[in-house]
Amino acid sequence: MKALTWQGKRKIEYGDVPDPRIEQPTDAIVKVTSTGICGSDLHLYEVLAPYLDAGDILGHEAMGVVAEVGSAVTNLKPGDRVVVPFQIACGHCFMCDQDLQTQCETTQVREQGMGAALFGYTKLYGQVPGGQAEYLRVPQAQYGPIKVPDGPSDDRFVYLSDVLPTAWQAVEYAGVPDGGSLVVIGLGPIGDMAARIGIHRGYRVIGIDLVPERLERARLHGVETLEYSDDVADAVRNLTDGRGPDSVIDAVGMEAHGSPKAKVGQQLAGLLPDALAQKFIETAGVDRLAALYLAVDLVRRGGTISLSGVYGGMADPLPMLTIFDKQIQLRMGQANVRRWVDKILPLLDDTDVLRVEGFATHHLPLSEGPAAYEMFQKKQDGAVKILLKP
Repeated sequence: MKALTWQGKRKIEYGDVPDPRIEQPTDAIVKVTSTGICGSDLHLYEVLAPYLDAGDILGHEAMGVVAEVGSAVTNLKPGDRVVVPFQIACGHCFMCDQDLQTQCETTQVREQGMGAALFGYTKLYGQVPGGQAEYLRVPQAQYGPIKVPDGPSDDRFVYLSDVLPTAWQAVEYAGVPDGGSLVVIGLGPIGDMAARIGIHRGYRVIGIDLVPERLERARLHGVETLEYSDDVADAVRNLTDGRGPDSVIDAVGMEAHGSPKAKVGQQLAGLLPDALAQKFIETAGVDRLAALYLAVDLVRRGGTISLSGVYGGMADPLPMLTIFDKQIQLRMGQANVRRWVDKILPLLDDTDVLRVEGFATHHLPLSEGPAAYEMFQKKQDGAVKILLKP
């Protein structure tokens, strides 16, 4: 089959790889019909290169049609249309019973000290072949895949794999009071969708970004927007009675602009042999923390910060005095997809209240994946969300 594979820093290839097959009774094989490029994939494109091997199949946002099921999979049959959550969870362990599917004890990558295995996402998370391919082997298929109706386009449902539950959890974790104010830092796919969910819930939403097209896109959905600048915190306080918003979502993560020292650290890590680079990333403060620092500065005293952007450094310097003094609550983590699906699915009916049908800015064939990665990373041509079709 054809797939997108990682071949080195900023080097993605489209080519032939072995077809997946049923390996365990709980496996299914899904013929992929749509697959997205996620902001988290950009971390693999550059920063987390030491945790990848040449030939790793990328992608963790996929949907398609079931082609084959293992003997223990009784809830699916060939021909079923499904969305595949980005994490692999069993549905019956202690953590899954707590609706913490990203901590699944059956698929935890214990040798790395990490949580549940993820599709297409480095040795840290199991090095499981991903969904930017013609076919995908889905472990724990007795629980994971989400059946969706035939008829509507893939654009209606594909975001259930990651974007929608990640944005939904970001808003849930933000703990915005009824009618309260929410600032979203970063209006990429997750920030954009989180802002839409906030508007849907009746919050006052203020979005911050550097890219004019992203600011305009959010503005069209009722978001108040501010361009990122050195005095953006003062601008937000001026809009929120001088005290700041009730809640802030950091939807940027480890590659935030405005963090030159950390950028140098990431570049240095990229020059080291993989074993040394992994150690450097795990023990040094290599994340670009400008967005997180801004969130701490912005949020009102007693407010909540929700982190949905991915951070990777183990020794990042945090402004703990300020966090403690302002009595800030912090919530974070990978989205627990199945936890939120029942709340999200009703919003994907014909009313399409979150306007997911028009969410993708680009629809491209899988063969154009290498160019799509570059375009997304460089924020060219108004790229916010790219869907690939095998």
